[in-house]
Amino acid sequence: MSNIIWGVDSAAAATESLYDCVVRNFGQPDVWGRYLNTIPNVSEGLSRSEILYLKGKGVKILPIYNNFREAVGATAGRIAAQNAIYNAHRLGIPKGVFIFANVERFFEVDADWIIAWVEKFYNSDYRPGIYHDPTEGPFNEAYCEAIQRSELVRTQTVLWSAEPETGITRKANIPVFNPKTPNCAGNVWAWQYGRDAEECPIDTVLLQKRLYDELY
Repeated sequence: MSNIIWGVDSAAAATESLYDCVVRNFGQPDVWGRYLNTIPNVSEGLSRSEILYLKGKGVKILPIYNNFREAVGATAGRIAAQNAIYNAHRLGIPKGVFIFANVERFFEVDADWIIAWVEKFYNSDYRPGIYHDPTEGPFNEAYCEAIQRSELVRTQTVLWSAEPETGITRKANIPVFNPKTPNCAGNVWAWQYGRDAEECPIDTVLLQKRLYDELY
């Protein structure tokens, strides 16, 4: 397998029809990013039957936690992490898998939240990831403060970058892995390089094999 893995993420469940749409239009995904919770008008939560379906296709699952609308304060960070961990257990996701907080570019973000998210995960069965935009919004500043204050954030957190958006491609035509990173140290192992495909309701993702190996 290549050191760079191609896949997709979706707010909708990975049904047979959506899976077939992806394969037909873009290629066989090796990983599929899915949300842990159902949030009305936002995301359909991952289910055990969906996990079995994807695993039967040889697709690994990249779990995302998005049941929050800002990332501010240590208490909120701990609660978000606790809820993400609970939902991962509920779905039978095995130990050691990275769970990604979905921090959108329009969210308020501070270092306290990031530190609390990471510290809570460090003492759990799972590992901390953060989906983020390093160029637009407050994440870059908050993250760089967090790594100055916490060695755990610097060493344990894996980042999934939303920039640059180079556009949807087929699996056979992926770009060179070159995500934007915070302007401080960061383990950026994943990149959402294309958003909102016209053919199917998915985004396209590249990730390094070292992250792929730690997914479910």
